[in-house]
Amino acid sequence: MKITVDFEECLKDSPRFRATIEEVEGDVCELESKLDKLVKLCIGMIDAGKAYNAANKQFVNGIRELAQQSTKDEVIESSLTKFAESLQEMINYHTILFDQAQRSIKTQLQTFVKDDLRKFKEAKKQFDKVSEEKEAALIKNAQAPRNKQHEVEEATNILTATRKCFRHIVLDYVLQINVLQSKRRSEILKSMLSFMYAHLTFFHQGYDLFSELQPLMKQLGGQLDQLVVDAAKEKRDMEQKHSTIQQKDFSNDDTKLEYNVDADNGIAMEGYLFKRASNAFKTWNRRWFSIQNNQLVYQKKFKDNPTVVVEDLRLCTVKHCEDIERRFCFEVVSPTKSCMMQADSEKLRQAWIKAVQNSIATAFRDKGDDGEKLDRKSSTSTGSLDSGGEPKERSLKGESALQKVLAIPGNACCCDCGQPDPRWASINLGITLCIQCSGIHRSLGVHFSKVRSLTLDTWEPELLKLMCELGNKVINQIYEARREELGARKPQPGDPRHEVEAYIKAKYVDRRFIRRPSDEELRNKVISLSKQEKRLSSSSEHLPPRPPPPTPKLRPGSNVSGQSVKSADSGIQNSADGSREMLANTPSNNSLADADAAESPPMPMPATLPPPSPCKEMVFYEPKEYSPGLQLYWASCARSLPDMAEALAHGAEVNWVNTDEEKRTPLIMAVQGGSLVTCEFLLQNAANVNQQDTQGRGPLHHATMLGHTGQVCLFLKRGANQNAADIDEKTPLIIAVEAANADIVTLLRLAKMNEEMREAEGPYSQSGDETYQDIFQDFTHMASNDPDKLNRYQQYDPQRP
Repeated sequence: MKITVDFEECLKDSPRFRATIEEVEGDVCELESKLDKLVKLCIGMIDAGKAYNAANKQFVNGIRELAQQSTKDEVIESSLTKFAESLQEMINYHTILFDQAQRSIKTQLQTFVKDDLRKFKEAKKQFDKVSEEKEAALIKNAQAPRNKQHEVEEATNILTATRKCFRHIVLDYVLQINVLQSKRRSEILKSMLSFMYAHLTFFHQGYDLFSELQPLMKQLGGQLDQLVVDAAKEKRDMEQKHSTIQQKDFSNDDTKLEYNVDADNGIAMEGYLFKRASNAFKTWNRRWFSIQNNQLVYQKKFKDNPTVVVEDLRLCTVKHCEDIERRFCFEVVSPTKSCMMQADSEKLRQAWIKAVQNSIATAFRDKGDDGEKLDRKSSTSTGSLDSGGEPKERSLKGESALQKVLAIPGNACCCDCGQPDPRWASINLGITLCIQCSGIHRSLGVHFSKVRSLTLDTWEPELLKLMCELGNKVINQIYEARREELGARKPQPGDPRHEVEAYIKAKYVDRRFIRRPSDEELRNKVISLSKQEKRLSSSSEHLPPRPPPPTPKLRPGSNVSGQSVKSADSGIQNSADGSREMLANTPSNNSLADADAAESPPMPMPATLPPPSPCKEMVFYEPKEYSPGLQLYWASCARSLPDMAEALAHGAEVNWVNTDEEKRTPLIMAVQGGSLVTCEFLLQNAANVNQQDTQGRGPLHHATMLGHTGQVCLFLKRGANQNAADIDEKTPLIIAVEAANADIVTLLRLAKMNEEMREAEGPYSQSGDETYQDIFQDFTHMASNDPDKLNRYQQYDPQRP
């Protein structure tokens, strides 16, 4: 209702003015009540909207969990993930809408009520007061007696002053009324219009979002129709199969068990048998037995690792047992023990006896046909990628990263919760993870764990070998050494995420379950690692000698006069026999590091060129203090990845500097040890690829001086500065040219050319030259899988013009 109070009318103070004022005051009072109610309703709407959003978020999280549970069905997983993302966007739009309602309705109208209506009420109080004073002045003036002049003058003066004050206040009051009426319209309309525009934006955003989603929904609708048809067809087929099987005669079902030596899964025969325990009570337990890889094994549950009854069937015999009370029994006897078993029927007993006899015959035949054939038992138990052995290399061709990594003992289940069939890995820890634990590892940050997919990501050869050198079993022996002692419960598959997350943080961030070594243990460990290099060198004496090179080789530790001293690399160039002796007490597949260490023996020096200063022979000096950093330092040289992982777990700084050894770092010592995998492990754990020693030489300098082509390739890929010069002002390229190492010269020049091309293409260039990428990829694969191809120094002829 629009009410305008005339300024002229207010000065008259007529009954019309008073009636208008009374009407305005009643309208303002009612307006205040309605606005208060609207603000309260808005607050209730916002609170209800927040509760709706919270419930909606829980629903969306339920959809995401269902998508994660459906990882084996790509259509369901991708669709539910997309739907969850869209619904999450709608929740965000709702949140924006309620924020706008907060600003436009609640805040704006509350401000209008508190500020403008309060000013109106204050003006009304002043008006009422001055009206009463005017009325009193008029009455006093009228009552003044005519014969008392001083009273007449006093009443007249008071009335004049009161009227003057009344006119001033009533004009202000009328102004306040008119301003309030005008502002009332603008404030209410502005508030509601802002709120309606917020709704318009909300529905536009929702429409645009679901317009993008509509093609996927239509596609899924078409697929759903086909799925309904296929489901109906499958149901009919299953009902028919059910009816057919139901009509079969199962009385002779025992004959279905047959021996098949050529089975695809390697299991020649399997089935349930009763097994007599070797305890004093001679109890009988039903177990699932199988004959595979010339072994007799059994399992209690499918997820359990098979228990081997007979390791080699060639050494055992099988016979009937008729001298015990139970029926259908037979016995498998080996040189060390015998196992009594019972079948469910006579036919099954005969079938098992025949299967064992056939397996014995097959094992002898296979052994006689090929004396060099790899033992099946070792092929299933090993997890190392021995790049130095050709049979091993051939057996791994065509296998995916998943198959290679999961073949390592303990890697078939998640390292942290035991979930079988993991599909993710932490590359700096060397462990496999399920999808839930991989997400928790990502949240820790890359300084704790770098997560990569075993199925979706591309795996470099050196990184794949690193994964196969460590594994869940090795890392858990370090990070869970005191778990049982502390009474901590390890998570199981299906446990709540917050429990698994708390355990993982305690394990890797707080390192609560690590067993800290005593000072004496640490000292013994460091001394043992420092001596392992000599044992490696001595182990080469039992291997076939290599053909002599055409020129004398300068090895680390050689003197100028020609009296060569055996160095660390002399024991690296062959196979894994010495490394197995060195790491007999280490729970890891370290044969990989030893084969990898053979990738590049030291280069010969041309007779006409002064040789670069080689790295000194590894000599152990009693340090001032034994620390995890010193353990990492010598373990890097000894190529012992488990000891390196243990040192890092105990707090070793990956870029620790040995001030007693020319400020060398663990990465420089890994170059000395000649292992590509050791260098990769340190780089994955944030080692500085450009850190220099007191001679101004970084890892790239040392790898070039020793002729380790694979390490040079690795460091260049990881951003090593090839322009850095040592105190003799020699860059790696100058050293490689003086040593006439064509492979390293090629790599360094290609890297420099690629860097110049990328600078010319602009700051946003990422790809580089394709030739550079192809050549570096070839060198990477050779260094990891066929290091002998990099030993080209034997063709070098210093007399060639």
